[in-house]
Order: sequence, then C-alpha cells, then structure tokens
Amino acid sequence: PTDDGFELQEDGRLQMLLLGQDTAARLRTTARVDSSFTLRSFEFSLDPGTGPVVVKGSVDPPSTTATWRLNLAITSGGATRTETRELPEAPVVTQNLSRLLANQRLVPGTRHEWTVLDPATLHSAKVSIRVGDRTVVRANDTVVPAFRVDMDFRGLQTTSWVTDTGEVVREESPLGLITVREPAERAQGLSVPGRIQADLLQAAAVVPVTKERIDEPRDVRRLKLRLEGAELSAVHVDGVGQTLDGNVVELIDPRTLKAGEADPGAQAYLAPEPLLESDDPLVRAEAEEAVRGVEGDRARAERLTRYVNGLLDKKPTVSLPSAREVLRTKVGDCNEHTALFVAMARSVGIPARIAVGLVFMHGAFYYHAWPEVYIDEGKGRGLWLPVDPTFNQFLADATHVGFAPRGLDKQ
Repeated sequence: PTDDGFELQEDGRLQMLLLGQDTAARLRTTARVDSSFTLRSFEFSLDPGTGPVVVKGSVDPPSTTATWRLNLAITSGGATRTETRELPEAPVVTQNLSRLLANQRLVPGTRHEWTVLDPATLHSAKVSIRVGDRTVVRANDTVVPAFRVDMDFRGLQTTSWVTDTGEVVREESPLGLITVREPAERAQGLSVPGRIQADLLQAAAVVPVTKERIDEPRDVRRLKLRLEGAELSAVHVDGVGQTLDGNVVELIDPRTLKAGEADPGAQAYLAPEPLLESDDPLVRAEAEEAVRGVEGDRARAERLTRYVNGLLDKKPTVSLPSAREVLRTKVGDCNEHTALFVAMARSVGIPARIAVGLVFMHGAFYYHAWPEVYIDEGKGRGLWLPVDPTFNQFLADATHVGFAPRGLDKQ
C-alpha cells in the first residue's frame, strides 16, 4: 500500500528452449495505482542479458481542456526518447487488471471492457472479459476457490482463475502455455521437469500436408496454401505478392513483381517510431556507411540486406527489438534483424515497414518477421518488395506468408 493507493510489482525470469538453445530474459514491472486501481504510473524493463530496455510512463487525468494523457520515456542503447499520447480513457496494464475486476466485484455472467496498454510494445487495444462461475482450482498442492475469467485481447484467448481479492492462481493461454501460482522460492528455482520441457518454436511449427516436398524455398515460383483452423479475411492475411481466395493463400516469387501506380502512403514509413529510431545519429551513421557509394534505392536496399545479415550474430533472443539497442549488441533473431534494417532504411530515405507471418524452413512453417521496402521507380510508379536480412535474401523467397496488420507489436 501507498499513501494514495497501491504499488504492484511483478518480477519474472524467463528461461525457454528456442531452436535448441536455452534463452533467458529478466522482466520487471512496477505499476502504481490509486485506491480504485486506476493506473497512475508504471515502469517496465526487459533484459535479455545484454542490458535492459526500460519503458516508463505516467498518466495525467483529464482536465477541462484535455483527455487522459500518457507520458512515455523509452531508454535503450544508453539514450532516452520521450513522447506524449492523448487517450480517450484511462489505460490499464495487466498487473492491475485482476485487481480492477475484484474491486468491481466478481459476479458470474458479467462482462467488462477496458483499454489495455502493453508496455512491451507501447500499443493499446481493447480487452473483453467475461466472468464465469466460481469453482475450486488446484494450485500449489492445495485447492483455492476462484472465478473463471475468459479474456479476449487482440484475438488472443486466455482463461484465468481469479480469487475474490484479485489474485490469479492459474492461467491458460494458446499453445498449451499454463501459468500457476507458486511460492516465490519454488518459482525462482526454475526447476521444470524434463517431461514437460519443450522447444517453443518447435511446438508452434505448422507442418503442411503436401504432395510435393519443398526442398529449397528459393526455388519456389508459385505456392498455394489452404489454411484451416482460423477465420481468414484480407484484413488478416496480407503480404507483398500474395492474394487470398476463401481460405487459400496464393504466393508468387517476388522477383516477378512489377511496378504499379505509386503508393501515396509510402512516405509515412520514413518516420521514426519508439523502437525504430531512424532519427538516431548512430543508426543513421551506420546506414550511411553501409550504402556508401551505392546508387539507386533498389541497390541500396540490397546492400542494407547483406550488411545487416553480416552485422548481427544469429541467436534466438527474448527482447524488445529496439534498433538502437540491436546496433549496440549486434545479436538477435528475425525480430532484431528486421527492426534494425527498417530503422536503417528509413534513415537513408527508403520507406520500410515490418511484415510478420510465417516462413517455410526445415519441413515446416515457423513464426518469422521480415522487412518490406518501397522502391520508387519514378514517373508515378513504384512497388513494395519483401527482403529478408535474417536469411540474407534479396528478395525474400515465396514461402513468406504475411499476416496483417503489420508490425512486431501485432505478432
């Protein structure tokens, strides 16, 4: 408790198996709320072992001339950038969500909706909550009475069991992920039985049923996929060189794409973003050095693809992919390669954006992120092209299946 409310702290250590490698990260979140559990300020940090990225935020209540205001400070790579956002309502972070529910009383059958701020991505989205029946849940070798709470956050369905006081004793998420409340000593011991250890990326792999094998993705000129198990629309499936018909996605080799009418919105992808610091002097200097002596946006985009691929050590990483931080550590997976490439491309005047989806390798489709760059061909014509600095591909092969909306925060 504090003088005017509460301080909620959450400390975590992640230890995961990714592509056969043990990957660790430390997280810390502190949220300060008033007596009604309305958010007043927060601090979030994520350290994959190379140094933390820290996000601090404070919330100003509405006045006669303004709505709710969120003041942010993001520190990465030894530098801090700030920004202010206007919000239609008070934001919620996950740390005070269950407390808010308990404060309003958990009544079976009731529904709630709040705007949740994800401090890791700095984006907000609506969360829909339905309170179910009270039941008995086994946790920590005992049984606890708790309410079932079903939550939908940006299409992600989770089920929690929450006590009258707002304690979450169990949570089940997609891919079979289960979180159970334990004593601090046991949880911090990170002793996971071998029988339930699993490689998260392998567990999420989508193995296609096909009559023909794909031995070399670079040789694929045209690919048709029937996707089942999810509702699809052109809003959800989007990528350069691909089309959707019902639940069938067709992709063509990007090397066959031709310029069309210029995209008037391309220039919006030159602006810096909180974790895509294209205006950072170090990012700009690195990009200018990479493309020195190269003429034309297509050739410069290719040079950047090769440069970023050679610059970073390939290692599965749990991080906030800040371009400035990636440039400092020079380590990462597809997220880090993509973030750094996009920031560097924007810094030298090449519109670039992040694509998120699946890619085929080693007999299955896996989560992947890659950049798309806009090439202005002149005379009112241009085109977006996918590139892949992680795989050193210019252009990216035709097994890159993009899902919309774009951006690492949407993954």
